[in-house]
Parts: sequence; C-alpha cells; structure tokens
Amino acid sequence: MRGTDETSGSLFSYVDLEARIPARHPLRKIRQVVNDALASLDAEFEALYTDFGRPSIAPERLIRASLLQILFSVRSERQLMEQMQYNLLFRWFVGLGIDDQVWVPTVFTKNRDRLLTTEMSRKVMAAILAHREVAPLLSDEHFSVDGTLVKAWASMKSFQPKAEGAPPEEDGPGDPHEHDTPAKDQPAQSEPETEPMPRATHQHRNAEVDFRGEKRSNATHVSTTDPEARLYKKSPGTGATLCFMGHALMENRCGLIVQGDLTQADGHAERRAALDMIHRHSPGSTRRLTLGADKGYDAAGFVADLRKACVTPHVAQKSRYSAIDGRTTRHKRYSQSIKHRKRIEEAFGWAKTVGGAAQTMYRGLERVRSRFILTMAANNLARLPRLLAT
Repeated sequence: MRGTDETSGSLFSYVDLEARIPARHPLRKIRQVVNDALASLDAEFEALYTDFGRPSIAPERLIRASLLQILFSVRSERQLMEQMQYNLLFRWFVGLGIDDQVWVPTVFTKNRDRLLTTEMSRKVMAAILAHREVAPLLSDEHFSVDGTLVKAWASMKSFQPKAEGAPPEEDGPGDPHEHDTPAKDQPAQSEPETEPMPRATHQHRNAEVDFRGEKRSNATHVSTTDPEARLYKKSPGTGATLCFMGHALMENRCGLIVQGDLTQADGHAERRAALDMIHRHSPGSTRRLTLGADKGYDAAGFVADLRKACVTPHVAQKSRYSAIDGRTTRHKRYSQSIKHRKRIEEAFGWAKTVGGAAQTMYRGLERVRSRFILTMAANNLARLPRLLAT
C-alpha cells in the first residue's frame, strides 16, 4: 500500500536528544572526555565570574561550541548559530535542549573572547590530556617539535609605510629584509581614489595595486588591518606573506599534541618556542628527555640549551656545520625520533584543512594564539575515538 505524502506538525515530542544520537557515533566518546575535562576546571571557571549581575553563557557550553566549530569546519560563529538551530547533533553536543534558544552570534563572540584566552586554552588542553583514559596514551620521555605559518587576516594591500615619527622596528633574524621585484616595462596600475564615488552612480570596487619595484620590510611597513602580523617567508623560493608562526610539541607514542603556542614570525621564533614549550610541559624533569626536530633547529645555541636542560637533541643534521655529532646519532633512538617527528605534520595538516588554521579569522596575537591552541586540542579529540577503541 502506498503511503501518503502529508505533513502534520506534532505538538509534542517524546523522543529525547540522547536517544537520537547513534550509540557508536565518535562524538559520544569526545563529549565524554570533554565533559570530564571541563568538570575538572570548575574552580577555574568559578573564579572568572562574579556572584551578581545577569547570567552569561555557561563557559562549558562556550568551549563545547568552539570545539564543535573546529571539528566540523564551521567557518563563522554566525553559521555555527544557524546550524545549532536545526542540527540536533550540535545541540546535543553543546548541551542545549530541543526547545532552548540559540544565542545571538555577537553575544556568543563577546562571551567567548572574554573566556578563551591563551591561558584558558592551555588549561583546556591540559585537562583533556590529564583525563584518566587519555593520560596512559602519552609518552613522558620522547617528544617532537615543529612550527608552521598561519596566514594573518590581512591582505598585502594593508602593508603600508609606517607613520612619520614612528620608531623603526628591526627585522627579526631570518626575515626577508627587503621584498622588491624589478619593475615591469608597462606602467603600474593606478592607485585607488582617496574620495569614494557616490553609490548611486558607481559600484564600490577594491582597486588593483601593483607592488613591482617597491621595497617593503617589517622595519618600514606595518599592516593597518593587523599590526601584529609580520611579513615573512619560511623557505626560499616562496613569496613572503603576512602571517604568524604556530608551534606544537608532540609526544612520540601516539602523536598527540601536548603543548601549543603561536608567536610573531621571525627566524628564531621556532627555537625560542621549542624551549618554552618543553620547559612548560616538563618543568624540572629528572628524566632524560629526547626532542626530535627538523634541520631548522640545528643551531649550536639551541642544541646547547637543550643539553643544559637535560634534553637530548634528536635534531636532523644539516649537510654542513651541524651542531649534532656522533654522540647523538650513534644511538638507535636517534633514528627512531627522526622517523616519528614527521608525524607532527599530520596535526598541522588537519589544523589547516579541517580546523581552519590555514588563514586565521581573528586579528591580534592573543586571539590568534588562543584559537590555535584550541585547534591543537581539537585535533587530539578527533583522534581519541580510534585511539581509545584500540
């Protein structure tokens, strides 16, 4: 018998959201770990809020929603709020009932910016790693470190000469000091007009700009969109872009990220961040640690600092003038570290293709750093269902 195609709205629903989520859905394990981690941070959340005034969005729900945005590649908070209107899976994960009202996007972003600072993002990551099911997966002796560029939310057109009287800023080591290209034979494109045309007669358009022959550096120019972004290129043969530099410290057993950081881009940022992260993760460790890294970390000063901190530098050797000698390379664990360190690129690849870290949507070093660390925590969560199942 053929069924009828008729729509009749139900006045009441007697099916709970919990029953609508498949029993083997990966988000069930992720939600359990996140809820336990947030419960351990209850005292931290309590200290951030006063006992009077209008109630804000619960910090637990803010963090769950932010993690959900990263895990499902939702590009904006407005789109996230829109999907939470009709996506029962999103409502269940965040903790909203089927009849609960979704927040206004601007209210959500303002509450999130006040809560998710760099320190809070680090505490969330640490609480997840300290979970009773996650902690046994971690190695406490063998680590790897690397860095990646995070494109800033600023175009090259915003990289303008500094105002007269502003103190000059020296380029960081390894910065492209001057970026100039031989001028073309053809004349440059005209500059955008200073006075906008009336909308009634002309359509507003982002004018083209020709940068050929113009010398620009961090010492003489600054971005008007994000002044903390720096013009930098990590490898020869590539173009310099306005960016930040993200850093990650990975344990070598399961490849989980245990520390994250983000700094302004310069030639020494990776090595400085590596020392900060290893000291932050294992302060005053009595065990002999190992740290794998690529050739960019093969510098005499960095290797000496690691040895002083009782960390064996398993750094890939340069072809000439390497600071790593036979004392390190003759051991079997050196070759193992060189092999395992490449897995950190998987976390960076996931963060850029899924987590939205290829180009940040935020401005300012503090906001971009807190988001990058939370993205590294989300990368760990995405891998946990399979790791815990095995």
